[in-house]
Amino acid sequence: MTQKLWEKNVLLDRRIEDFTVGRDREMDLYLAKYDVLGSMAHITMLEAAGLLTRRELESLLRELKQIYDLAVAGRFVIDEGMEDVHSQVEWMLTRKLGDTGKKIHSGRSRNDQALLDLKLFTRDRIRQIVQSVSTLFDVLISRSNRHKDVLLPGYTHLQVAMPSSFGLWFGAYAESLVDDLMLVQAAYKICNRNPLGSAAGYGSSFPLNRRLTTELLGFDSMNYNVVYAQMGRGKMERTTAFALAGIAATLSRLAADACLFNSQNFGFIKLPDHFTTGSSIMPHKKNPDVFELTRAKCNKIQGLPQQITLIANNLPSGYFRDMQIIKEVFLPAFDELDDCLRMVTLMLEEVEVNETIVDDDKYAPMFSVEEVNRLTLSGVPFRDAYKQVGIAIEAGRFVPDKNVRHTHEGSIGNLCNDAIAALMQQVIAGFSFEKAMEAERKLTESIP
Repeated sequence: MTQKLWEKNVLLDRRIEDFTVGRDREMDLYLAKYDVLGSMAHITMLEAAGLLTRRELESLLRELKQIYDLAVAGRFVIDEGMEDVHSQVEWMLTRKLGDTGKKIHSGRSRNDQALLDLKLFTRDRIRQIVQSVSTLFDVLISRSNRHKDVLLPGYTHLQVAMPSSFGLWFGAYAESLVDDLMLVQAAYKICNRNPLGSAAGYGSSFPLNRRLTTELLGFDSMNYNVVYAQMGRGKMERTTAFALAGIAATLSRLAADACLFNSQNFGFIKLPDHFTTGSSIMPHKKNPDVFELTRAKCNKIQGLPQQITLIANNLPSGYFRDMQIIKEVFLPAFDELDDCLRMVTLMLEEVEVNETIVDDDKYAPMFSVEEVNRLTLSGVPFRDAYKQVGIAIEAGRFVPDKNVRHTHEGSIGNLCNDAIAALMQQVIAGFSFEKAMEAERKLTESIP
């Protein structure tokens, strides 16, 4: 059994078929649910435009709902011989409904169909990523508040520098995630525009109602210019990849800190034994493999925008098969990032904090600036105070005052976590995921 939507009466060389199909059948499993949703909206519009009868629409919707349920349950398959998800869905409909199943492609191309699938997929997966980021954010803020008074050394050039705190450390990564989601929100807004109706990139002579499919699928607006809609293939993925890379950069840096702080030389944090792995030769080893793998996976994700750029770079306007390869690097990235988010959340919920770090005399010099500032506030010129404290340290006479008095916004004594949390809630609310979710619910739940 074979089906290609473009097939006529020439048998394609099997070697060419294998090369051009590539991993599409595997990658298109990510898109199956969304391909069906797009078809539901498209045929609803075709019926409104007089290109399908009401009876044809109802029978098609019932069959599409069954295929949708298969996809949601993870039981949808693309048969050997099928070129992609579009071919599989159309074949399944034709097998059940005969000529009626052959009508669903009127007024669209695989080009705008793939564009739509990718946008619906990306929109949904962004929502899931935002949920996972929000959960991690809550853990970071909670740990920041819980340990706000526990000091640890701050470093510059990997040299002991000034007092920091676990309140600052946990809170810094929480606020970083806020900025990351601002970039994700921009990507979401670019993604959340309807390309359906652009067909192969030049529109259609059918009386398509693009506003209707935009409404049915819960998009904010459409990609109006049909040529630009096609030019968005690759651009949307690249923009989203940059947003995912921002989250990955935050996680990678946090993981690097955690590996460092967990080592015996630092001893700032300790992972529960059941969260670490061992060595095949050294019985004492307790390795932070989760953080090490997170660092590596997130560094790989940070390379994703460049991969997409190099695949799509310098292409003229119009569609090219090059775009197919983007799916292979783009679609799996969401699962990989989400796995990292969930694992880091789990680790940070359980990590133990060392509350006696600054009792160690080797950290005494980090309180030098506190002494300089104390002298300056008592009337000693800053540069003179700096020299006095520097000479005392060199002579071994410096006795630190470990009571840190920072009161300005964002400092050890004034973390501003409430403001950071409020900003995160504002950013999350700005996505307006409910509109897209309600559109999917209406499309799938109203079918008799």
